[in-house]
Amino acid sequence: MRGFFSRSIAARLFWSAVIACVVVLTLAGLALTALYRQTAQVALDDQLNIYLSALVVELVNPRDEVSGEPGQLGAPQFELALSGWYWQITKLETNPPDIRASRSLFASHLAKLPDAVPPDAEGRKRGEIAGPDGKPLRILQREIDIGEQGRYLVQVAATTASIEGQVNQFDVALGITFFTLALLLVAAMAVQARYGLLPLRAMRRQVIAVRRGQADRIAGTFPLEIAPLAEELNLLISTNRDIVERARTQVGNLAHALKTPLSVLVNEADAENSTLARKVGEQALVMSDQVAFYLDRARAAARAGAIGVATDIAPALSSMARAFGKIYPRVDLSVECPETLRFLGEKQDFDDMLGNVIDNACKWARAEAQVVLELASAGIGGRLFFRAVIDDDGPGLAPEQRAEALRRGERLDESKPGSGLGLAIVKDLASAYGGRLELGDSPLGGLRVVLLLPLAE
Repeated sequence: MRGFFSRSIAARLFWSAVIACVVVLTLAGLALTALYRQTAQVALDDQLNIYLSALVVELVNPRDEVSGEPGQLGAPQFELALSGWYWQITKLETNPPDIRASRSLFASHLAKLPDAVPPDAEGRKRGEIAGPDGKPLRILQREIDIGEQGRYLVQVAATTASIEGQVNQFDVALGITFFTLALLLVAAMAVQARYGLLPLRAMRRQVIAVRRGQADRIAGTFPLEIAPLAEELNLLISTNRDIVERARTQVGNLAHALKTPLSVLVNEADAENSTLARKVGEQALVMSDQVAFYLDRARAAARAGAIGVATDIAPALSSMARAFGKIYPRVDLSVECPETLRFLGEKQDFDDMLGNVIDNACKWARAEAQVVLELASAGIGGRLFFRAVIDDDGPGLAPEQRAEALRRGERLDESKPGSGLGLAIVKDLASAYGGRLELGDSPLGGLRVVLLLPLAE
């Protein structure tokens, strides 16, 4: 899972938002529950205070001024046994204390809050005690001194079950509300992550188009955060093309610089008829071939590193077929190529590779050569490739000779003109583009050459 997060920005944004949402809603739920519990407790205390005040009024006023007996609060819950609502008046100066209580206490008594509980500004104490049935009670008590009548402890208590019931109902309603809110927020965050990353997806499509040769730069309007990245990528593409162009120029200059002195050596050696002259001429020709080979490799490496270059195959192949038809009129050369195929590379490299292979096939063919281009069934490293299959009906090559034929400078038959560098250059060019060259037996009886080259989509 950690690796997935490190690879996906959308996953990072989504799951970090989900985790933040869960944490915030959980903390908010706990805070609201605590606040609601406190509010419910304050409401219960207010109600108890009303009953406590009523009892104190009944004690302070003489009986002949207040109708009815003390404790007649007009609330039926104080009349029902163990109802959870209780009052108790205790005269503190008698021994044993004189206790009057609500009928709901049912011959039980309310405990007194500890002396350590501090009273409020009006002398009231509040806290929690155990009720007659063992259930927790919220109690409010107050000591009053009414002169000659003595000192009294007035207590009113109520069960906290009502508070717990209200809090539980609130928790259920809050949970359902927050769960629905969380689902809506998660959906909104998923949409937000997808919408927010649309510019990156658009940039990715632009980069793919450049890589496939469908565009020469990243175009479009991007948000402020990634617009500099698009500009830097365009600068990188431009710099890459400049480097490739400079490499071509320098390689060409080097070729001219080396060919001139080599030509002078060959000409001077031809003018002399001596063993030394012949050896110098022979080695100068070898050097010329070596220079040509490595310069071609250098050019190929430079061109293969270019970004956003693509070549239409069908027109280039058609032009080559016409040229070889004139050079080798005795050979029936057939070409099959889909019109939509495009080579992810420079036209010059495509011409060099296919030209060398087709020239070799026509050179050795007795009467027939075939060129078939098709999509490869499987790519390499996630890239798409096409296959060029060239067959001839010539003498072919034995399996042990094929590896030798791909080595630089090897010529298996001196009866045909050439330097022995053609297939080696094709192999190196194909490798520079991430493809490969394979030799095999042709159904026509000669040699089959298979070139696997990158496809520009």
